[in-house]
This record gives sequence, structure tokens and C-alpha cells, in this order.
Amino acid sequence: MNAMTFEELIEHKRDGLKHTVEQMDRIVLGYSAGEMPEYQMSAWLMAAYLNGLDAEETVWLTDAMVRSGEVLDLSSIPGIKVDKHSTGGVADTTTLVLAPLVAACGVPVAKMSGRGLGHTGGTLDKLESIPGMHISLTPEQFLATVRDVGVAVMAQSADIDPADKKMYALRDVTATVPSIPLIVGSIISKKIAGGADAIVLDVKVGSGAFMKTREQASELASELTRVGHALGRDVVCIMSDMDQPLGMAVGNSLEVVEAIETLRGDGPAALTELCYVFGSKMLVLGRVAADEAAARRLLTAAITSGAALETMRAWIAAQGGDPGVVDDTSLLPLARCRRAVLCTSAGFVTGFDTEGVGRAAMLMGAGRATKDDTIDPGAGLVLDVRVGDSVALGDRLAMIYAASEDLLDSAEERLLASVHIGSHRVKPPALFHAL
Repeated sequence: MNAMTFEELIEHKRDGLKHTVEQMDRIVLGYSAGEMPEYQMSAWLMAAYLNGLDAEETVWLTDAMVRSGEVLDLSSIPGIKVDKHSTGGVADTTTLVLAPLVAACGVPVAKMSGRGLGHTGGTLDKLESIPGMHISLTPEQFLATVRDVGVAVMAQSADIDPADKKMYALRDVTATVPSIPLIVGSIISKKIAGGADAIVLDVKVGSGAFMKTREQASELASELTRVGHALGRDVVCIMSDMDQPLGMAVGNSLEVVEAIETLRGDGPAALTELCYVFGSKMLVLGRVAADEAAARRLLTAAITSGAALETMRAWIAAQGGDPGVVDDTSLLPLARCRRAVLCTSAGFVTGFDTEGVGRAAMLMGAGRATKDDTIDPGAGLVLDVRVGDSVALGDRLAMIYAASEDLLDSAEERLLASVHIGSHRVKPPALFHAL
């Protein structure tokens, strides 16, 4: 029987029918090779968004995406390579802390990361705020850095999972981003193509996350785990809260400062605890700790001894950055205009529009609305309050940083609208949620 045309494959999914593994290969590999035009892939993505992909189709989609390009071979690096991924949030500085911390405990971290878009920050943008830091590494440089230092983070190259890069760009402009099968295919294919043996996934839920409800987040976590296992990887998913920012700093260089403080043992409580929980999972998967209690002791020792901070210095230097920022954070860029945002009423902090906090930072230049926007590495904000705190009229809620007073005006208005003050104290949201 002759293979279906791309038009027939679109009709097939439009009518709610199931693809075969060969048909999924033809769609994904045909598009990544330039045989299927963008307008037809856009139509197929919408059909898949509206009618869904079943359990087998999601696995076949993910596998085809992996095979669309090169797969990094990390076998020359001793040990089990464990990767970590977050579905995106606000003040989520976790990778900058976890990567050197876990590496200092003996688990190699070889990570491909992305840039921020919209209200969520990107690890690569944060790293590039360090003077001289290079994130465009060749596979040889990447492997050598992991072997020598224990950790490297790089941008996804054009040859690794090209289907994901092309499909994601289309999803972003065709209103098909929130499809769980398409999200799963994107995340798991990148991790496998990046050479990970095991994967720890942080599925964010709440007002600052892409998944706003626990039901959505739980479904995503379940599918990520299932598809990862089906493709031969150890996968652990945890659902963490994004109904308030994770750390206190939102913005690229500001989050680097907070990461350094956390590796010194002086970081925000929620960020520190999340890093301990995820780091423990990574050490157990990497088989350097028998259980999570033993893993936590190793992580604590790496912070107290200064080993984690020393690994961060070596990592920054290996990727061309100035390791002096670890000891003198004033070497990092900071926007020239700053302002204290003051509380306009007395009471208690009852909640955040966390996405709004992220968008306030974005208005100052810390994020981008389109992929072509330029980031101001020194822009952003540092919060002074958490849910449950009492505040008086005129108390400082945050410090904001931008290149001009006009940008500060817009951000201040957005930030004030995003911090909710009420007359009664409320209990802070739990940091973790059951799957």
C-alpha cells in the first residue's frame, strides 16, 4: 500500500483516527527533513491538539523526535548521567544551584537548557549574565567540561532533536503549546537526545506555571513518567508549587546572585529545600547514595564544606566565565535605575499572581515577549515578602531594577497588582503537591 500523503495524514488526525508508528515517523521525520511544509505541520499540530494522541502515539511521536537528529553519546563520562528539567516558573533558580551541587557530590551533570520566553526565566539567559560565559559549546567541549569539572550546561545545537526545535517554534505561534502529548514529546525527546541516563522532572503547578491546576499537572507528570519509562529511561516526577515565586530574585544576574547565596547556605528557604529534595533524587538515581536521607547528608556536606561553591567556580571558568563573580557578585551586571516598591495598605500577604510578578520583571527587560527580544541581564526584582507575612503601610515589598525610570513605572504598577494584601493571615501554600 502506498504511503499516505501529508494531506491524508492531516485528514486522518482531523477525523480523530489513530496513526500507526510508520505514519508518525513520516510526519515527524518528514517535517524535520523539510519535506512537509510548515503550513501542513501547523494543520497537523492543531488536529493533534484538538483530537489528542493516545498512549502509543505519544511514545511514537517522542521516539521519532529523538531520531530526527543526533543523540549525544555520554558513555565516555564515568557514572550515571542524571538530568533535571523544570516545566517553567518564576524565580526558579534551581538549575544554577543543583548543577554544581550535585556534581560536587559525584554525579555528572550534562545538561542542555533553553532560554526564557514570556514570564518564565531561562537558564541560558541567567548563565549569559555572567561576564564571558559561553553556552554555545561543541559536543567535544561539552563532554570535556563534564569530564573535567563534573558539570556543563549548553544550548541545544541545531543537530540535536531538530524536530523539537522546529515543532516548538510552530506550536508557539499556532496556539498549540498546552497539548500534553506535545509537551511530553518535547521534554522527553530533548532529554534522551541529550544523552541522559536518568531524568528528574519538576512539574510546576499554580498561578506562575503553564499548568494552572493540580489535575493538569498530575496528568502531565504521569505522562512524562510513562513515556520516559517506555523509552528506557529512569524518570522521577515531582509536582512543586508556583502559586508564589520559588526564590526571591526574578531576573538573570539577580538569580545568579541568589544561586551563589544558596550554595553558601544563605539562600531562601523554599529554593534551598527544593534543591535538597531534587538533589537527593538525583544522587539516588546516580547511585552515589543508597537512599534520600544519605543523599541529603552528602548535599549538606557539599554546601558546608564549600565544595559546591568551588565546583561552581570551576564550572564558570571552564565555560569562559569570570569565576570571580562567586566571591564578588558586584562583578555581575545590575541595571542603573532602581526603586523600592512600597506597600499601599497594611495587612497580610495573602497570595501572588505569580505570572504577574514574572511579567513585571519582563517589562523591565529581564524576559522576552518574542524569541527575538533582547534581554537586559541586570534587570529584574528582588522580593521582600512571602505569603503569610504581615506588612504595614509603606513597608518595602520589593526592589526593582531597570535601565530607565519609565520601565520602572510600568513594572511597579504590574508588581503592586500582583501582590495581594488582605486583612487576615493565610497559610503559605505547600511547596510540594501529591501526584
